[in-house]
Amino acid sequence: MSSNNTINVSKSVSNTDTDLVQRKVAFDFSDTPLHWIPNDPYSSHFISVIHAILPAGEFFFCRLYNRALPYIEDEKLREDVKGFIKQEAMHARAHTTGINEYLAAQGMEVQGFIKIVEWLFEQALDDKPFGKSLPAATEKQWLTLRLGLIAAVEHFTCVLGKYALSNKNWDAQGADATILDILRWHGAEEIEHRSVAFDVYQHLGGTYAMRFPMMLVAYLGVLGLWSKGASHLMLQDPKLKGKKPRLMGRYFWRTWNKKAKQGQLPSAGWLFSQATRYLKRDYDPVNEACTEEAQRYLETSPAALRALGFADSAAA
Repeated sequence: MSSNNTINVSKSVSNTDTDLVQRKVAFDFSDTPLHWIPNDPYSSHFISVIHAILPAGEFFFCRLYNRALPYIEDEKLREDVKGFIKQEAMHARAHTTGINEYLAAQGMEVQGFIKIVEWLFEQALDDKPFGKSLPAATEKQWLTLRLGLIAAVEHFTCVLGKYALSNKNWDAQGADATILDILRWHGAEEIEHRSVAFDVYQHLGGTYAMRFPMMLVAYLGVLGLWSKGASHLMLQDPKLKGKKPRLMGRYFWRTWNKKAKQGQLPSAGWLFSQATRYLKRDYDPVNEACTEEAQRYLETSPAALRALGFADSAAA
């Protein structure tokens, strides 16, 4: 056959196996107690602080991926990124409700800690880091570096989403249904879009070698912000006042290890082991979780079902 008659069909660089839709969820925390895991204030605060960590980061993700869209040549991947942005924006809004209508309503002061998180994303990782303009020739490199950092972070959000979906210890302890739903709805959507950040990073020229420093920064960032924020909440709780749950104190780290062994929390060691998976040369986010498992939860999530009901009513 003549080469002129050969049809060249290029394979998409996208590895996302579902359409990424924004579920316009809402959560009512009015009946949710501060210690949403009964008789476990430590684990409750450790998980609750994600409401204070996530919004600034996820809004940053949205801004950065909008910046990346003009560089993405693959049409399927462009659609993935648009869906990713919509899902991350909804996550940020949902957890902002968790700040305003749950943590703050329960008397927790979180703005001081949130300012630290916002400084990281709005100053250190900005297009103009610390207010300094970059040479035009380095703008795409800086974009790709930050996309590499997010790809490493998104590996954590995927495996932590899987952890939330599979952790039945919280249910056995009688954990609050609203908190469980926001954790599992969010985790399920992280699994749905688990390949997007890594696909974009590779599509824009991200290298295997750069995965190492980016994962180091991501691991230390996740570990540092999570533990710092958790300690910030614990120190305000009269139930833990006598324990002195300072970040650099023995109680904080010893109890984290204890709760992890009880199946209430992921351990620092587990987080490290997950980080090493990202450094394998044949790493592929597709293999880190199952989309069908995530969507099975989304088909039963109270918030997702309410959102579907609202959409159906609006369309009627």
